[in-house]
Amino acid sequence: MSTFLLPRTLAAWNTADFDTVFKQEAGQVDAHDLPLQQGLSYSSSVAREPFQLAVLATESTVGRLRIKASVFYAGMVGGCNCADDPTPQESQPEYCELWFEIDRHTGQTRVCLVHESD
Repeated sequence: MSTFLLPRTLAAWNTADFDTVFKQEAGQVDAHDLPLQQGLSYSSSVAREPFQLAVLATESTVGRLRIKASVFYAGMVGGCNCADDPTPQESQPEYCELWFEIDRHTGQTRVCLVHESD
């Protein structure tokens, strides 16, 4: 699991701009640093297209912030890449939910896929 920093999001906690700052900052994270591949439902690999986030819920403890976010992104169905392969190379819409856990002291952020029991 990779980690990254979200210092602007941490600084914006409990402000009116929190959702906007989180969406902007987390939206700049490389998609490979998020567990989007595990969240695929209709395709076999994550497409190289921008993703969009929406805040669903937040939790705060002494040591961390937890942000439950929906992620709208695109996936691809792999073909054989043969010259006569009829498989279309169009992306498919995908959706998953992620937990962003931010350490309140360092800003280090871990992300995991939300499971149905969460």
